[in-house]
Amino acid sequence: MTLKHYKASELQWNLTGYIPYEWQMGGCREVGTSCNPDIDTIPASVPGSVQKALLDSGIVSDWNIGMNARDSEWAENRHWLYETYLPEHWFEAGKRYQLRALGLDHQGQIYLNGNVIYDFANCHVEHVVELTDLNAESNLLQIMFECPPRWLGQFHRSSEIRDWKPRFYYTWDWTSRLVQIGIWQDIYIEEIPENAIGEIFIQTDYDVDSQRGSIALTGSSCASDGLELEVKLYDKAKTVFSESISVTEFQENGFKLGALDIQPWWPNGLGDGQLYELEVRLKDKTGRQFDRFNKSIGFKRIEWRDCLNAPEGADPWICMINGRNVFLQGVNWTPIRPNFADVSEDEYRKRLKLYRSMGLNVLRVWGGATLEKPCFYDLCDQLGLLVWQELPLSSSGIENYPPDDEQMVGQYMEIVHSYVSRLHHHACLLLWSGGNELTNVDVTPLGLEHPMFRNAFNLIKQKDAQHRFIPTSPSGPSFLGAQENYGRGLHWDVHGPWKVDGELDERWLSYWQQDDSLFRSELGAPGPSSAALIRKYAGNLDLLPELKNPLWRRTSWWLQIDQYIKENGRTPETLEDYVEWGQQRQSKILTTAVKTCKERFPQCGGVILWMGHDSFPCMANTSIVDFEGNLKPVGMALAEIFNEKTR
Repeated sequence: MTLKHYKASELQWNLTGYIPYEWQMGGCREVGTSCNPDIDTIPASVPGSVQKALLDSGIVSDWNIGMNARDSEWAENRHWLYETYLPEHWFEAGKRYQLRALGLDHQGQIYLNGNVIYDFANCHVEHVVELTDLNAESNLLQIMFECPPRWLGQFHRSSEIRDWKPRFYYTWDWTSRLVQIGIWQDIYIEEIPENAIGEIFIQTDYDVDSQRGSIALTGSSCASDGLELEVKLYDKAKTVFSESISVTEFQENGFKLGALDIQPWWPNGLGDGQLYELEVRLKDKTGRQFDRFNKSIGFKRIEWRDCLNAPEGADPWICMINGRNVFLQGVNWTPIRPNFADVSEDEYRKRLKLYRSMGLNVLRVWGGATLEKPCFYDLCDQLGLLVWQELPLSSSGIENYPPDDEQMVGQYMEIVHSYVSRLHHHACLLLWSGGNELTNVDVTPLGLEHPMFRNAFNLIKQKDAQHRFIPTSPSGPSFLGAQENYGRGLHWDVHGPWKVDGELDERWLSYWQQDDSLFRSELGAPGPSSAALIRKYAGNLDLLPELKNPLWRRTSWWLQIDQYIKENGRTPETLEDYVEWGQQRQSKILTTAVKTCKERFPQCGGVILWMGHDSFPCMANTSIVDFEGNLKPVGMALAEIFNEKTR
């Protein structure tokens, strides 16, 4: 039996824009048929954003140029209708079908033949709904997106955030406002099997002494007694095993198999990222197949050890993989674009291969966005890039304490379960974090006392015990690495600094030589983009860096013009003059920091730079890779350090 599984995102889709709620006037049965739209129907790609469809149709201009982003904000004040017709041959009489949307951004309704079948309000989870009352011939599928929240940006109060939509859209110190609306991942139409495998959780392990692997499967099954699960593991060259287990036994005891002759998965720099294909088929005794499950997996063992000379009771920050201590070196990963619905797999591959060639072995997927597309994790598996996965919570500057009421904690746990279900099997997964920079009133990092994190810890311990959970990053007694607190045992996983106020003299070197932090999961320094890139995206605005220039004021935290004047006794005469100074300064700051952190290993377990690549054409930012995916000079200098072997 072959279950039908169609990618609805490959169909021809149309997009129409309406004044909010006007499309509901007149009691029309089919959405959008009884009123005139504000934006007439245009073609749309799925996955894809409303904004990109408008750009492709010439309705808005490129928001990356000059200050054009301001001219696209009106799109947030419309309701947007995606629609397509489902082919007749996808459906067979007597069968049941469901729609699976991997990512909807972020709130609205799904209609089938003019009737509401589902309400959604969460960008971070999959949405699954059964398709009932299908017509024998034509079936119209429509997805209506309502207006997004007005403000979820960098400056807010975390306890007041009530919407599960990426916050960086609304401006951060490294991007302009572009609040994506649309279908950001694939949509599938699936046949619902009469007997289903259900949800399966996979745990793999690698025994260093015996050099053998093991696998354990647990989960539930919506299947009749008397059926069995056929479990196979294979690579390109051979079948590692093929075993069968009754559904009853699986539900009671799970499936376990050890002493497997496999090759371990290694992170970049230590070996190959060996991957295997796991296949589970639900069958009856005659061999009739009801359901199938496939995942790409790897075998590794992660252990966390105390740093050398760590203070008593400190969290362990030396990562041991397959018996070898690993200095974790990498970057904080933010979406490639704010309209990440439109980003191709090639763009992911370009940046990930670049990071691999630099010698990086870890990426921290930052909590102010969302989980990445499946291709990101598949590529990290293949390239040996470990993933530190944060859940979608972030600080707000004014107050950084996340909601703790029952409703929001419950919604957070739905996201935790969704993230864990989708990602736990990936060989690249390193650890889970509850969110970014979440603190008490005194700006000390939160711990498991917060109900969100306590519940997340318990769920992950049950479903994905092989991967560590930390409540937030930074974690431990102190948020920042402060020189006046060196020697007091307060610096476990810390953030900062992100820039140097003043000249690069002995004080900067002294700061790092005295450093006692166990791990630095955010560390950065600003530097401008290349003069060529700045000219390309400046539009008709002045090029010279100054605070009154809106092009530079947008990310003014990283301008540094006062420091330039102090060091040079004048304002920059040309753009190239300022760019050369700023890029050299960024290189000096970060090479000093990274080199001393790496030389302290195993007193220091790793360093993750803020940030990797620009998501917007910033005139200046802390990124080491520019908007178009090219290394800044600092990236070239750091690659030499990252590719050096640790002692």
